[in-house]
Amino acid sequence: MHFNKRFICAITLPLVLLLLASSKPTINKDQPRIPIDTIQLTDTLAMDTGVIRGQLANGFEYYIRRNVEPKDRVVMYLATKVGSILETEDEVGLAHFLEHMQFNGTKHFPKNQLVDYLQRAGVRFGSDLNAYTSFDETVYQLPIPSDDPELLKNGLQVMRDWAQDALLDGEEIDKERGVVLNEMLGGRGAQQRMRDQYLPMIFNHSRYANRLPIGTKENIEGFGYETLRNFHRMWYRPNLQAIIVVGDIDVTEMEMQIKTLFADLKTPDNAPARNEYNIPLNGKNQFMTVTDPEMTNTVVQVIVKHPESKAETIADYKVQIAKSLFNQMAGARFAELSRQSDPPFIQGGGSIGGFMRGLDAFTMYLVAKPREIERGLNAVVTEFERIKRYGFTSTEMERAKSNYLTSVESSYAERDKRKSESYVGSYLNHFLEGTKVLSNEDRYRLGKQLIGTITLEDVSGLGTRYYVDNNRDVLVMAPDKEQDSLPDESTVNGWLATIKDTEITPYDDNVLDEPLLKQQPQAGTVENRVEQPELGLTVLTLSNDVKVLLKPTDFKNDEIQMTAFSPGGTSLYSDTDFLSAAYATTVIGGSGLGAYDATQFTKYLSGKKISVSPYIGERSEGFNASSGKKDLQTAFELVYAYFTDPRLDLEVFKGTMERIKASLANRLDDPNAVFSDTINAVLYNNNPRRMSMTVDQVANINPQRAYEIYKERFADASDFTVTIVGNFTEAEILPLITQYLGGLPSTNRGERAYDLGIYPPTKGLQRTVHRGKEQKSSVRLYYFGDYDYSEDENMQMDALESILSIKLLERLREAESGVYGVSAGASYAKYPRHRYSFSIGYGTSPDKVEPLMASAMDEVNKIKENGPEQADVEKFISEQKRSLELRLKENGFWLGHLSGSYQNEEDPAYILSFLDELKKVTVESVKVVANKYLIEERLFKFILMPEE
Repeated sequence: MHFNKRFICAITLPLVLLLLASSKPTINKDQPRIPIDTIQLTDTLAMDTGVIRGQLANGFEYYIRRNVEPKDRVVMYLATKVGSILETEDEVGLAHFLEHMQFNGTKHFPKNQLVDYLQRAGVRFGSDLNAYTSFDETVYQLPIPSDDPELLKNGLQVMRDWAQDALLDGEEIDKERGVVLNEMLGGRGAQQRMRDQYLPMIFNHSRYANRLPIGTKENIEGFGYETLRNFHRMWYRPNLQAIIVVGDIDVTEMEMQIKTLFADLKTPDNAPARNEYNIPLNGKNQFMTVTDPEMTNTVVQVIVKHPESKAETIADYKVQIAKSLFNQMAGARFAELSRQSDPPFIQGGGSIGGFMRGLDAFTMYLVAKPREIERGLNAVVTEFERIKRYGFTSTEMERAKSNYLTSVESSYAERDKRKSESYVGSYLNHFLEGTKVLSNEDRYRLGKQLIGTITLEDVSGLGTRYYVDNNRDVLVMAPDKEQDSLPDESTVNGWLATIKDTEITPYDDNVLDEPLLKQQPQAGTVENRVEQPELGLTVLTLSNDVKVLLKPTDFKNDEIQMTAFSPGGTSLYSDTDFLSAAYATTVIGGSGLGAYDATQFTKYLSGKKISVSPYIGERSEGFNASSGKKDLQTAFELVYAYFTDPRLDLEVFKGTMERIKASLANRLDDPNAVFSDTINAVLYNNNPRRMSMTVDQVANINPQRAYEIYKERFADASDFTVTIVGNFTEAEILPLITQYLGGLPSTNRGERAYDLGIYPPTKGLQRTVHRGKEQKSSVRLYYFGDYDYSEDENMQMDALESILSIKLLERLREAESGVYGVSAGASYAKYPRHRYSFSIGYGTSPDKVEPLMASAMDEVNKIKENGPEQADVEKFISEQKRSLELRLKENGFWLGHLSGSYQNEEDPAYILSFLDELKKVTVESVKVVANKYLIEERLFKFILMPEE
């Protein structure tokens, strides 16, 4: 399970409990490639030959692949088959704690030198440098530039140090205890309290139930230094480890370096056996209800466990494809159920997939409306009973296969543009679990060949195979206030038995086959054409005054992205109409399009690589779209239809509102929701445009008014600016532009968005909210005010954000052990007024709120008084340079940059001088901007404390 924060190790279990587990791989290095044209279902799946694999004499394994997307970059992963499952009672939490310590001093990078060195190289924490610990493995990741030989060499040295050379200094261990305890504290809440109760049942009272990676407070506070050192010595050994290196590298040279650098790894003479643990099936059905005062919804899961099915042969791979078809078709049915005028649940569905450590599972779930568990569960179970009895229809199957083929073909078309990071997961799974890794070519050819051999019986039969009445867990999680209405086990069993005896009709697949557009639009013409060759940009002005920005690229082989904006948005409407305006695209987007209702429209889009979504924001309206080349005309047709032929489906609207109301019913039982609402209420004087919607306010969304507002916003295309980026030529796309964009209605009404005047007070204040059962706190600090908007000022603010984040992490986390994570954030806007906000946020224990706030303010004042350290300025510049190198090769970056520049009435060419402009960031310039905007009188302090 991957995480987005630095040093994240503790597992957060999702509702469906799809957790990573490791198992001993079976590797046959001499396995021959199978000619796809002559395959037999009994043939063993062939290993990807594009990766160089090997094993050193000490047992250490390696995977190396050359891949030049992105250019001049490489990703390195160190995987070790060591997780919390191996811990003794005295070692609980130490696998995770050890992962933390790898960043607090290794042989070649003592103390925090590793962090400092990588930051200087432009490596960012969280999104770059990262790690995770699970039950059965610990994995470290390091993406770095590969065009610097010294950096590449040192990156490999980092991996070698992580393999066996952590220093585990006593002083550093003691400092890290507080960090881990704060990570543990941050994870506490309703979900964790309930998890503590139900995990023993879900894990069949196996060892896994008592080995959550985060550990226990008592053990983290009290373990001895030697206990951790011994755990490291016994388990961090070469026969349990592998390195994965994928990127723009010389594979032969990399293999030589790995052989040299990792050959001296040693396994202790008294090393314990690496036992394999599992969750045994007990053949029983189990039931549990758990409640919590801060739980905001009632959630039911039905988990039917099965032995794991691994894909070893082509026949196994065919079953995997059949499962994906099953899940896709079941998902479509539940999406249809949710569109009813009175849907039976807030959310519901189910699937077949991996579960945990040697197990697969068929899982049904629902988020019930308040006190409607029986109705919701009956709806979910009835639909799967329908599938079990009658299977799927041939038309459902055709759509699912079409979607699958589109996915396979799209992936294959981008095989030479595939990112290095995307290869790593497959190699990790191969090492950790023995999962076969197919080449791009084999995955494509097998998918194309096998999909035609999969029958309705193959897919429908999975329901009978997996939906059985043993090894079934039923788990009900609910708010305390609904405890008296929760069913017991006999009641739920009675519901399930009744459904089995109920007559159920087969599914009726309502398909429409009509043209999307009643008639093709009258094409417009290009009235003006301007080139900006330095950007590769062409700007067209059409006869209806639509402006089109075209940037052809080769970053992807089959990707075209579009976005559009027009001034106006919800700012043009009164507070009375605000919610109707804000939800207008939700109402229209959920109603279908043209002649197609929502369900028919979803079916119409089957097999198409396409997405078009209109939006109405506060200051603009427009659309976002993406498409492959084959479906580009359809994408333009959808855009035209959303302008000219939107639908209003009152039944779908009623159902959507019902689900929204149900989801909001217990929202304020969540302490974080109350905290967020308080912040917004104070900053914006309870303005309805800044407050979260309540159940009562749902009634203010008028469907007819929403429909009218939508049509008003898209009635005039003359002030729309459309940006198109991707793999196309102007000659290819111009006919579509002139017909579908040039054919849009134009009235030249010349609108501008309004300044609503919704701004925080000019003078800061402090507000404390007391909510929550756990002894934990959250702190949010904000500065607001007017801003001297310019590209240079923006860069200086970005530098202040980055540098202050570094200093806060060093002080509050590393030096004072008071937080797990802390960050600063800067934002600024040119319209409607030049404004900025600057924030600092962290979580901690209640007793440390005031001391840490004083420390944070001290770091702010240091920058204001003395400026930042030169080294931190250099870290910011390095990170920006390395980041820009990658972003300039992304369609999404150019889409946002070009559209945003035109929306702000700026020249997008400034990006070309960005690297030169970075030279303007200095110690003095950051000091100036800090004094200019981090003004004490403007400081707002918001604190969430536990209930008194």
